[in-house]
Amino acid sequence: MTVDVETGSRILLSPPDVGELEQEYVMRAMRSGWVAPAGPDLDAFEADVADRVAVAHAVGLASGTAALHLALVSWGVGLGDVVPVSTFTFAATVNAIRYVGAEPFFVDCDETGNMSPELLQRAVDQLRAAGRSVPAIVPVDMLGKCVDYAAIGEIATGAGARLLCDAAESFGATYRGRAAGSFGDASVVSFNGNKMMTTSGGGMLLTDDAALAQHVRKLSTQAREPVPHYEHTEIGYNYRLSNILAALGRAQLVRLDDMLKRRRAWRERYRALFADQPGVSILGGADDAGDNCWLTAIVVDPAVSAWSADELSAALDRVNVETRPVWKPMHLQPVSKGLHGVLDGTSERIFERGLTLPAGSVLSDGEFKRIERAILGVTAA
Repeated sequence: MTVDVETGSRILLSPPDVGELEQEYVMRAMRSGWVAPAGPDLDAFEADVADRVAVAHAVGLASGTAALHLALVSWGVGLGDVVPVSTFTFAATVNAIRYVGAEPFFVDCDETGNMSPELLQRAVDQLRAAGRSVPAIVPVDMLGKCVDYAAIGEIATGAGARLLCDAAESFGATYRGRAAGSFGDASVVSFNGNKMMTTSGGGMLLTDDAALAQHVRKLSTQAREPVPHYEHTEIGYNYRLSNILAALGRAQLVRLDDMLKRRRAWRERYRALFADQPGVSILGGADDAGDNCWLTAIVVDPAVSAWSADELSAALDRVNVETRPVWKPMHLQPVSKGLHGVLDGTSERIFERGLTLPAGSVLSDGEFKRIERAILGVTAA
């Protein structure tokens, strides 16, 4: 890649947004002596997140993947079970299902990028007709937009399946006035470095189920029994979030609303930029009032638009701006060979035509102007 020296440093999709407040919280945790995994900042961070999302229990973990994994382990999901899951997602969602030996069953998305309730119902009916065990369903909130939890929750209830909501991308979003992370039998969020807020690495399980929270917490610390010596009656994992990283998360949570506002401002500017472009739409649709606007992606119909997503990506790369295709559907991944699902081609079409654009809360007005100039250079040509 050749970069014009006048373009400046590379503009990333969603870099971490940390500053003096985060330094203050982390240093305070270190000075307290609570450097070991557990500690008062972890307890407080869990309580703060649970309060914000309005759930009874939160368990801080090493990643959102760990939260998915431990929920499935706690529910006894395993060999012989089939778990319907969004195909339009990052690999971690599906990996957690495979960790426990269950079979992922891919469900395609609708035009928002989220799991289609209609196709989910078809998948559940098909699996039940075949006599398959369906103990859980795992929908994913795509790029910070909540799935249709009313419809999907009703399907899960009808199937007698637990609903494990992958809200890794949607912390801070809402659905019908309720916070992402408060739905289903349990939800998981991610605090990875590129998410809405970060603990460097990390995630959390959120639930109103006290027994589930207690068991996940136990499993995350190697399943040690509450006795003076080391006693273990089941397999455990080293999945607990550290106290120092939780301190970072506490500072981020204080600033979350401001970070949400910044990302929404970029979403609106992108929407205005593409408003008069035939065949171009914002992924997720026009109704994004409840979205957290974690990332903004466009979908370009090559039969209508005068330019393609690939052409725009190349133009932005020339001025040192990072872009990325949307998720490659999991049913197309080589690692998924031999797996099945209910698919109608929607996720494949979005993957072929979609492009994710920078929308981080640290993005500056000057950087956005660089992005804007490059976009106008393509769209006005």
